[in-house]
Amino acid sequence: MKPEIIADYQCHNAEVPLWHKREKCLYWTDISRGRMYRYHPGTKKSEQVYEGSTVGGYTIQDDGALLLLKAGGAIARWDDGKMSLVAEIPDESESRFNDAIADPQGRVFCGTMPTPERLGRLYRLNPDGTLTSVLDGIGCSNGMGFTPNRQQMYYTDSTVGQIYLFDYDAASGNLSNQRVHLTIPENQGLPDGLTVDAEGFLWSARWNGGHLFRYNTLGEEVLRVPFPAKKVTSLTFGGEDYTDMFITTAGGDNRAEEGAGAGAIFHLNLGIQGVPEFSSRIGF
Repeated sequence: MKPEIIADYQCHNAEVPLWHKREKCLYWTDISRGRMYRYHPGTKKSEQVYEGSTVGGYTIQDDGALLLLKAGGAIARWDDGKMSLVAEIPDESESRFNDAIADPQGRVFCGTMPTPERLGRLYRLNPDGTLTSVLDGIGCSNGMGFTPNRQQMYYTDSTVGQIYLFDYDAASGNLSNQRVHLTIPENQGLPDGLTVDAEGFLWSARWNGGHLFRYNTLGEEVLRVPFPAKKVTSLTFGGEDYTDMFITTAGGDNRAEEGAGAGAIFHLNLGIQGVPEFSSRIGF
């Protein structure tokens, strides 16, 4: 039950951990500093692999390249140091992306942050490179995940403290029947990144809540794991059998207030199995 620090760059806002099954390593981004890192469990070594424009979300393409969702609505392909801009969304020139997930068909759901003039949005990036607006009026677009039967999708709006459940149509990528699945009490912090394990249980990281929370399919809390960091931002499963959990945190520039482990990357293995995230298949 005690998380272990595996990489410590004292990140300002470490986020979006993803296990790269081909490379057998973990990637994550420090959003506000415009940096990305990766950790190799085999050697227990980590390294910075990118510095530049803010990366608020990304997915791993079928061929192993990373699809970076950046500031100003920019979308780029990153392949082990080689980066090429592939698209820009004019309506998001004053915003940045925040979290993303690939669906079973290789589409990408990606949220954006609010601007001074309007709230955030959720988009669906389709395999042919076209973009569909899915949701508007979002306070802070955040963690997403699919149920094991691939018929529902979870979606987080951190600002209102709610995790929604949508009906999801795999053939079209359409979301419908939005309802509130969880409303997070204020004393538990704000819901941030999430994932769904092999049992269909939901895991939610908690910004200013200092914990990971696990919920059964009825939305009942079944476990909470404390961290030495107030801002627990996201998590993913990985490793050979997907029982290794990797958790990101924020606040590394102010540990006196944010906690001794703030901004570090943690590992945890509770014997609970996760599932691989879907790969994106976006072509431009």
